[in-house]
Amino acid sequence: MDQKSVHKYLQDKPATFITQPFAQDVDVYKVQHKMFATLSEGKEGQVNESGEPVWWLNLKCDPDEALLLRDQYPSIVPGYHMNKRLWNTIILDGSVPEVEICRMIDTSYDIVVDNLPTAQKEALLKMVQS
Repeated sequence: MDQKSVHKYLQDKPATFITQPFAQDVDVYKVQHKMFATLSEGKEGQVNESGEPVWWLNLKCDPDEALLLRDQYPSIVPGYHMNKRLWNTIILDGSVPEVEICRMIDTSYDIVVDNLPTAQKEALLKMVQS
């Protein structure tokens, strides 16, 4: 998945909105004011085989699954500028299958929604149903 398709997938999650509290080039995806993803250009000079910048996606993750994913994919590393136990960074270099990236996005979103207070979950459910 490239940056544009990841952005669209993230943006299409119910009640998602985007902020840029860190910098203009870091999109933060939130549901009910809780962050579930960030998307930004990777470190300076990091480019793919087409010469385009490589993008980094931070996602919330179960701590045990985070370790397994890091072992399975070299381009999944501990969360950059995040709690390394609870977040992974996916380097969007084409080496992680699209279906896996979508699954990880869904998991991150679900973790955040599952941990919302009951009133916020109910408000989210009403937004989604209307």
